[in-house]
Amino acid sequence: METVDLARLQFALTAGAHFLFVALTLGLATLVAVVQTRATSTGSPLHMRMTRFWGQLYIINYAMGIVTGLVMEFQLGLSWSGLTEYAGNVFGSALAIETLVAFFIESTFLGLWIFGWNKLNRWAHLALIWIVTLTAYASAFWIMIANGFLQNPVGHVVEGGTLRLVDFGAMVANPAAQVAFLHILSGAMIVGGFFMAGVSAYHLRKRTDEQDFFRKSLRIGIGVALPATFFAASFGGMSFETLQPTKIAAWVGSPERLAEAQAQMVARFGPGDYLPPVEWVQGGGLTMVILFVVMMLVATVSCVLMAFRAAVRGFRLWHGLLTLMIPVPFVTMIAGWIFREMGRQPWAVYGLLKTADAMSPVTEAQMRFSITAFAAVFSVLIVINYWLLARHARRGPGAVALGDRPIDAPVPAPTF
Repeated sequence: METVDLARLQFALTAGAHFLFVALTLGLATLVAVVQTRATSTGSPLHMRMTRFWGQLYIINYAMGIVTGLVMEFQLGLSWSGLTEYAGNVFGSALAIETLVAFFIESTFLGLWIFGWNKLNRWAHLALIWIVTLTAYASAFWIMIANGFLQNPVGHVVEGGTLRLVDFGAMVANPAAQVAFLHILSGAMIVGGFFMAGVSAYHLRKRTDEQDFFRKSLRIGIGVALPATFFAASFGGMSFETLQPTKIAAWVGSPERLAEAQAQMVARFGPGDYLPPVEWVQGGGLTMVILFVVMMLVATVSCVLMAFRAAVRGFRLWHGLLTLMIPVPFVTMIAGWIFREMGRQPWAVYGLLKTADAMSPVTEAQMRFSITAFAAVFSVLIVINYWLLARHARRGPGAVALGDRPIDAPVPAPTF
């Protein structure tokens, strides 16, 4: 592989791994906020226990996701200094706002939510989780604004060989970013919904004592996942209107469309190969569509079955299917991300800066060492994260530490 291919692979691995954490974080934050709203407004002890259980799983995933997110910032300077030097003055503004939102506002209020159990007024404590949820949305929004600029650069001028932002509103209103954000947000709701339903189905299948707890959780998960699939389909269809001609040609795959798109790009930018890798674009798109149909069918059937208490409590085959469905939304989102990003190639900033010109002046040996180190670290983080999630999910609500009232005990006298 050439150095540029190694750099692209490294960024794909790290960005894809971080994306998995983000998807579950967005979905679970919303579900936890909804459950705590029910608990606070009704005083239901069961829903408060649900808040603590799902909230603890959310915190585990959030903490590990922060670690992987930090790496993304470093990579822009380590491997892609050409991109930051050329276009950093434009899309860097969105990344700066995202950093302020995620690492200052969101993390601060999440800390208050974690340590404010049994100390703050219940309505103030509820407000904290909604602030965390909304700032998580805002963080994802600004990331998609930055990515949307790379897909469809608007609101800039070229000065001295670099880009300068002249219309911040145009960059924010970029349809390539707005529609994609809503599509991503809907996908995150699917991830969170199937995760909650799958974990609940696992406990129902095991005939645990917390039948009402997980029966209600399963219904909430499916109740969120099913409408989210329809929203994701709608926004996904709308996003095709913002796709680049070369990406559409690669998705269609006909020689005539590919030749036409190539000819248009040559006429506009001069000689060169401007077509994205057709196999990757079609593979990512087809995987996304097929798995999406599977999720919609499972969610629809589950919505019917959950209306019958006997099925929710005793249909073990359905419980097993829902548990197996937990990773499917993750794979679907990664496939969609591959379709979106591979279809932009060979451009880092579409129509302005090629990927090969966006790289830092690094050697192949340096990139091989870097990708090996990053892959090893991220593999460990992913394994630890999902081991912790599985471990705490299997233990059930009886072993939750979040929000548990401290036991006052006398402090023993020191011994010498």
